[in-house]
Amino acid sequence: MSRPVPNPGILDIAPYTPGKSPVAEPGRKVFKLSANETPFGPSPKAIEAFKHVADHLEDYPEGTSRVLREAIGRSFGLDPNRIICGAGSDEILNLLAHTYLSHGDEAISTTHGFLVYPIATMAVGARNVVATEKNLTCDVDAILKAVTPKTKLVWLANPNNPTGTYIPFDEVKRLRAGLPSHVLLVLDAAYCDYVSRNDYEMGIELVATTDNTVVTHTFSKIHGLAALRIGWTFGPEHIIDAVNRIRGPFNVSTPAMYAAVAAIEDTAHQAMSKQFTETWRNWLAEEITKLGLKVTPGVANFVLIHFPETGKTSDAADAYLTKRGLVLRALKNYGLHHALRMTIGTEEANRLVVDGLRDFMAGK
Repeated sequence: MSRPVPNPGILDIAPYTPGKSPVAEPGRKVFKLSANETPFGPSPKAIEAFKHVADHLEDYPEGTSRVLREAIGRSFGLDPNRIICGAGSDEILNLLAHTYLSHGDEAISTTHGFLVYPIATMAVGARNVVATEKNLTCDVDAILKAVTPKTKLVWLANPNNPTGTYIPFDEVKRLRAGLPSHVLLVLDAAYCDYVSRNDYEMGIELVATTDNTVVTHTFSKIHGLAALRIGWTFGPEHIIDAVNRIRGPFNVSTPAMYAAVAAIEDTAHQAMSKQFTETWRNWLAEEITKLGLKVTPGVANFVLIHFPETGKTSDAADAYLTKRGLVLRALKNYGLHHALRMTIGTEEANRLVVDGLRDFMAGK
């Protein structure tokens, strides 16, 4: 019996697997530290803005997300006409792939790059090319070496998820200068709000001065609006025009739009979250290292913890912590078979993880 058949390559795509949310043992509180969600939630002003539009859910959204594009423009000093908003930055990434990749093309990502990149690439029939990393960090020379005449796009998360590492802006500019002019460089800056390094820049300057670079961002992390699925991209006029031609006309809901406007304008809430994250990221790295485990130095809102290949393994640690209601992220689908990623949580959650790892390493 005949039936519809997926396009070639679709069934070769490994589906995205989100962080787990299991139930802890009876009597234990669950701390979900597997999805890089902020422990503070959104700004109270964003919640109020969300509720304010509840009486008019029968109305279609304004089709271009104008009020949000203008708010982003004010916040970052950008031309709103060069911004597109979407249902999370994931939608933006897929729109870029659909606009600039086709069968026979190639797109480059790095060894431990965000899993959406190969999905978006392969979904349009293009080939995902993996450039090796150095010390779990993007290697510009490896990316440039991977370029062929078929290369049309390069994906770069900076900082990267799940490693938490980044490359300085000088290296990003060197990458752009070394790529052919027809290759689109996509700078995914989902975690840029947590970075306090003088040599880091999310990429706006490069977008403003080139015709072949875009930067994407999200409201799911420091702004705490993951449930509303909202993100954005800033790019050259010709790229914005092309992507807008295939973007759905009502891809951002009205509640999401106004909540995001309030969130981006609440700079005090962002500053508080950033400071808390930096303090506890440093504390966690120091305390976990004291236990004899390796932590990859990171700049985002999570830490990457490495375990031995035998004995006190990441699988054993994951099971041990889960029973205590501490849910971290296993990373086998990222090729990191002996590591767990821990989102920085509340003070209580952070201390409980360290206590749990101490007991685990001690065999208690």
